[in-house]
Amino acid sequence: MGEPGPVSEREILTWDKYGTGIRELAVQIAHDGYQPDIILAIARGGLFAAGSLGYALSVKNLFVMNIEFYTGVDERLDVPVMLPPYIDLVDVSDKKFLIADDVADTGLTLKAVHEFCQGKVGEVRSAVLYEKPHSEIQCEYVWKRTDQWINFPWSSEDPVASPKGSHQAADA
Repeated sequence: MGEPGPVSEREILTWDKYGTGIRELAVQIAHDGYQPDIILAIARGGLFAAGSLGYALSVKNLFVMNIEFYTGVDERLDVPVMLPPYIDLVDVSDKKFLIADDVADTGLTLKAVHEFCQGKVGEVRSAVLYEKPHSEIQCEYVWKRTDQWINFPWSSEDPVASPKGSHQAADA
């Protein structure tokens, strides 16, 4: 894939566009008649989508699964790795799950979460803001399809703090 191209070759998602996109995504789900019992957020980018969809779809039960795949810009692990704390799918065999994430890039993370849920939940579907054409999984609900690098509003600026255990100072 290489480094992301110039800003003009990127999909720029502003907070305003995010608000429009997440609402349109929620409308897709509602109009399809899918009423999830639980929304499963893929941390970190999926936390925004899951919380917003939870409010829009009147779903209060949110679970979080932390899976690491990207370690930096265009730096990935070979396979997605589930990080603790692990969710325990007990007493949910009749529940409808909606997996929420910001983007289905390779689709491997979403595929891993689907496989984790299979046979443990009643039904599972996925909702993402963006889906790339090379994604190995096709989500049921997608706001926009793109092959561009995406600048999300929550990750477009440098952090104001260094990761825990790091001795680098961050500029505020």
